[in-house]
Amino acid sequence: MKIVLTGGGTGGHFFPLIAVAEELTRIIDNENLADTTLYYLADKPYDKKILYEQGIVFKRISAGKLRLDLSLKTLPDMIKTAIGIIEAIVTVFSIYPDVVFSKGGYAAFPTVLAARILGIPVIIHESDSMPGRVNKWSGKFARSVAVSYKQEIDYFDPDKIIHTGQPIRHDLLEPTKEGAHEFLNLEKETPIILVLGGSLGARIINLAIEEALPLLLEKYQVVHQVGKKNFDEMKKLTDATLVGNQNKYRYHILDEINTLGLKMLAGVSDIVISRAGSTLFEIAHWEIPSIIIPITNSHGNHQIKNAYNYAREGGCIVIEENNLSEQLLVFEINRIYDNTHIQEQMKAGARHFAIPDAAKNIAEEIIGIALAHEK
Repeated sequence: MKIVLTGGGTGGHFFPLIAVAEELTRIIDNENLADTTLYYLADKPYDKKILYEQGIVFKRISAGKLRLDLSLKTLPDMIKTAIGIIEAIVTVFSIYPDVVFSKGGYAAFPTVLAARILGIPVIIHESDSMPGRVNKWSGKFARSVAVSYKQEIDYFDPDKIIHTGQPIRHDLLEPTKEGAHEFLNLEKETPIILVLGGSLGARIINLAIEEALPLLLEKYQVVHQVGKKNFDEMKKLTDATLVGNQNKYRYHILDEINTLGLKMLAGVSDIVISRAGSTLFEIAHWEIPSIIIPITNSHGNHQIKNAYNYAREGGCIVIEENNLSEQLLVFEINRIYDNTHIQEQMKAGARHFAIPDAAKNIAEEIIGIALAHEK
């Protein structure tokens, strides 16, 4: 049996694929499904180490962003996409998988198109309240459409939809407090604010946090993930802001947070500040009160929709970018931390929003279709 995984080269696409791959491997081992190989087809491996650890074979397929307008500016992306389609047809034909599982994104387009041309079953998963262009297209011929939000049902054939929630890696499902304060150099008696800007960081959130630091550090510790591209700039800014501040040791700036660090922070953080991407589901599983600041101009305003869908369940409060200020941020943090009733309401909302076994349910669907195709 051969299974192809594909998806855009961001953490929001890659890590859910890995979560599903973990479950696929578990099922394959438990059911003694011999001679099964997992492949990952994309324009870049994203994380070679994780692919190696999971035993996933990477095949590079060129991909350019999908453009609707033809111009000199968009021509390079169109050429990459055309090359990628040819590469994908050759590669997918040479593998001839039993099923293709796609998370969407421009990097998935050539592989999904090749699967359609070759008559190979496709399953897709959509993480957002508003499906991306590739998933909206591939949902028309996919065998099954797994979705994270109930609201996505409006965009796909109801007979194909499985409301699974978001696949989350095993390592992040169960936060740990043991050794966290020592490992992360945190005080045990001071509450912790965790700021997650995503793999690329979130500059508008970073700047609001930087301005709020003098007030926040009087009462809280702040662990601030700013993204690699923003680290040098933010380090200089925050160092300048905290010159002479007696509480500056309570501020911890990081470019990235590895899996172990994130698992520990999930176990000890009191409030999380985040964007409204896939991380929402991790926060919900951790049952941590949160402040969600969605990107204003995301595709189809999906981040704003994601944020308010989570807020309707009671799991968070939403601050839109045009309202974001250091004063409002500090006010809302204090309002949550100082009111145990609000905290409990948010934890209950998070429990209601989170769906357990998403990766397992998707993996079982993939295996079922793959076994049927083998016959």
